[in-house]
Amino acid sequence: MAHVTYSGTVGGGMHLFKSWLQPAIKLKEKKKKEEEEESNRKQQQSTSSNSHSSCIMAVSMSCKLLASVKAFFNTLVSFQEDKSDDSCTYGDEVQILKRRGDRIAVLDLDCGNQEVLICEKAVPKLNDADEDARLETSNYNNGDTFIDLQTELAPLPLTINKARQLLSWYTLSQNANVHAVDYCALPPLWIRCDMSDPAQTAWVGAQGVCVGNKVSSVKLYTVTCKGPVVDKKQLLTLDELKWEHKKRHYTTTMAIKGSARFLLFGSTVVENTTIESQSSVTVDFKWSHVESVLETPPLSSTATLNIKVACGDMRSPMFEMYRELQFLQVLADGLRTGETEWLDPLESKSAVELTKDYLEEIQGTAKSQQEHTSKSAEPKSENDTPIFNSFLERGDLDFVEQLWVRMRKSVTSYQDITDSLKLVIEALTYGDIKPWIHRDSSSSLSKLILQSYHQQIEHVSLTGLTPVQMLLEMGLDKMRKDYINYLIGEELTTLNNLHYYLSTEVDLQEQVIRLRKLHHLLEIIVTCSTFLGLPYDRLFLLTQSCLQHYKMSPYDEEHEFNLQIKPGLISHFYQNVRQVAWEGSRRLQGRCRSLRCMWLVRLSHS
Repeated sequence: MAHVTYSGTVGGGMHLFKSWLQPAIKLKEKKKKEEEEESNRKQQQSTSSNSHSSCIMAVSMSCKLLASVKAFFNTLVSFQEDKSDDSCTYGDEVQILKRRGDRIAVLDLDCGNQEVLICEKAVPKLNDADEDARLETSNYNNGDTFIDLQTELAPLPLTINKARQLLSWYTLSQNANVHAVDYCALPPLWIRCDMSDPAQTAWVGAQGVCVGNKVSSVKLYTVTCKGPVVDKKQLLTLDELKWEHKKRHYTTTMAIKGSARFLLFGSTVVENTTIESQSSVTVDFKWSHVESVLETPPLSSTATLNIKVACGDMRSPMFEMYRELQFLQVLADGLRTGETEWLDPLESKSAVELTKDYLEEIQGTAKSQQEHTSKSAEPKSENDTPIFNSFLERGDLDFVEQLWVRMRKSVTSYQDITDSLKLVIEALTYGDIKPWIHRDSSSSLSKLILQSYHQQIEHVSLTGLTPVQMLLEMGLDKMRKDYINYLIGEELTTLNNLHYYLSTEVDLQEQVIRLRKLHHLLEIIVTCSTFLGLPYDRLFLLTQSCLQHYKMSPYDEEHEFNLQIKPGLISHFYQNVRQVAWEGSRRLQGRCRSLRCMWLVRLSHS
């Protein structure tokens, strides 16, 4: 019983204890609930705050990106519009260059002579202390000879990350929907990379595809490089290239197109010495169904000549004519500026002595006019080029033309011109000579000769720049006839087609410009005729193309003229001359994108 009582007592005690604690338990549960609610509220506030901060950060990053795009775009635009400069810097790290695609080997086949923008690492600038130290260690004085041992730094590449950043800015700037940028189409952009990534990326590039004046899409390029190799056996075979392509872009059929470029005429190497030339003639071949790497283009290929000729090449048959044009330009510059830098004379006698001898020769001859003309053909000089003479020498030079030939080889001052012309005019005035001239001569001296036939010579004051102008007119007359003689004689054009180049209705400076265009045209034609042996129909087509181009365009020796030819016409050339590039390409075309894979091999011959 006691046990029962105890038990009952114990049970009643517990009941009483719970009743007493109930209010405290409820208070604790309420407090806990309030704490949980407060915690949830703070967590929600924190989440909202973090979300708001993320939005602010995203907006800030977007604004910063657009600011970078705009700054880079504005730099490219102002640089493109500045025709006087070919390089600029962006920030402290990036140098931007203007180049033609054909000046950079890896871009040549894709860009040709199109202007491109090149980004590379800026060459670090030396401060004054570094410059002084360099001069102390790099230079020394050897007697009277000061030698600078500083070497020109090679182009410096950028990291792949920096290149991708610049490429993304360029791509965004070409998007018409990016309103932060004053949109306009830019030239292609190529960025030189340091090949430090696993793929050994050498270049990345971008080029806008325009429809009208708007960029509709952007082509992206990646150039990776393996090599160099010294033996063809070290190159991948065509089957290996196909397998590499299939691993990346599976396709059941694969037709590979080939293209190759050969240098037919340009800089040459003689006994380990490179003879540089600004002229070049290359030929581009394109064909389908490539069978092996570096295969020779088949005769079924399409072939295009790329002709760029710079005047003044000593190997050219036109070199002597170029020197004559140089003297003509000296006179034109002197007439325009009042200052003249005379060329070195080609004759040992002075201009006055040569003029006196020529007048005495005319006065003393007892032969007929025709016999005298044959005898008095253009005087030969030890500096004349035989090949040139066979091309443009005329046997019908009149009195004024023969006088020009003597004076352009001997004049070294304004006084020489004045004294020589004074001797001629006095001989005409006193009737000592009765020279013959071409009927269509238009120079001032020719007009005086016509007047002398009637003993009615107008007074000419040989003061100021008048003698220079008279000599310039003589040269223009003579050289125009030289060019006409060749072009008409070879039946490459008609006199009507040459009207623009022969017009005397424009001022003398413009006449000289048009004569230079005509000379450049002949340099191109003679180069293709002499060195390539092109047939008449191709020379005729090239002549018409050049004439039409220069009627509409300014004088430009850097311009590259193109001419379609049959490979068989030059097969004996490209089978023996050096190949400079070979390319195999495979294009995959989809609804949303186009992918082109190229295997490009550049060949260097040492």
